[in-house]
Amino acid sequence: MSDMTRLTVFKTYKLYVGGKFPRSESGRVYEVIDSKGNWLANAPLSSRKDARDAVVAARKAFGGWAGNTAYLRGQILYRVAEMLEGRREQFVREVADAEGLSKSKASAQVDAAIDRWVWYAGWTDKISQVVGGGNPVAGPFFNLSTPEPTGVVAVLAPQESSFLGLVSVIAPVIATGNTAVVIASEKSPLPALSLGEVLATSDLPGGVVNILSGRTAEIATPLAAHQDVNAIDLTGADEVLAKELEIAAADNLKRLLRPQPVDNPVNWAADPGTHRLTAFLETKTVWHPTGSLGASGSSY
Repeated sequence: MSDMTRLTVFKTYKLYVGGKFPRSESGRVYEVIDSKGNWLANAPLSSRKDARDAVVAARKAFGGWAGNTAYLRGQILYRVAEMLEGRREQFVREVADAEGLSKSKASAQVDAAIDRWVWYAGWTDKISQVVGGGNPVAGPFFNLSTPEPTGVVAVLAPQESSFLGLVSVIAPVIATGNTAVVIASEKSPLPALSLGEVLATSDLPGGVVNILSGRTAEIATPLAAHQDVNAIDLTGADEVLAKELEIAAADNLKRLLRPQPVDNPVNWAADPGTHRLTAFLETKTVWHPTGSLGASGSSY
């Protein structure tokens, strides 16, 4: 046996939908190559049916996920960060291959992505205090505004930043109680598909995040027109595709997060601020009598 050459066991990458790992219903795959043109793996080439299945899974998971306390969502997100830390070397290798980076630079990207996940985990029970609160009104009423999740969000992941950018668009969506259908980078989908494996072994309920790989335009078009998708993040779309998707999204008045202009790309390493957290929140306001009437302060 010692003189025999061992054959490498190649990894089969699959989609992550509803907490499970299906192949594309079309049976199609496409080749993923590194920056030097070397073959890395075959990734599933998702179909429109896969996109619709992912929306069904995200909608089914929305009620339970949005109904959890913000504190519990934060704990679950932090658990994902713990799992990412445990598989750090795998992601370093995949990011290095995907983006043509040295091991040290890929390590820095992965560390930043894990830290970014922790950062958003900490925001889950704080964002409502920043963007909600009591409103001064002329009358004997309490007037309270509170942010609530929009619903199912389609997320076009960045094409170039295969992991840090990916985490930076997924984490804020689910931190605020939404569920997500994510289209991975078309050129570099492997870190995203591996993230699905981490999510499946964390405490995140199935269907909260669904990850599809394939041709961005082919998958995004049905999602933009889907009546049960409430919002769409166009980060990973080019200018032409973004315009087409905006038109399709207008049919059910989806919330939109438009991509950065080509001449002003996103710096994923910079402080992300709160704009991605608030992009997919809706403010609900409640009025309630205070129990006093008039200037005399007489009560009911």
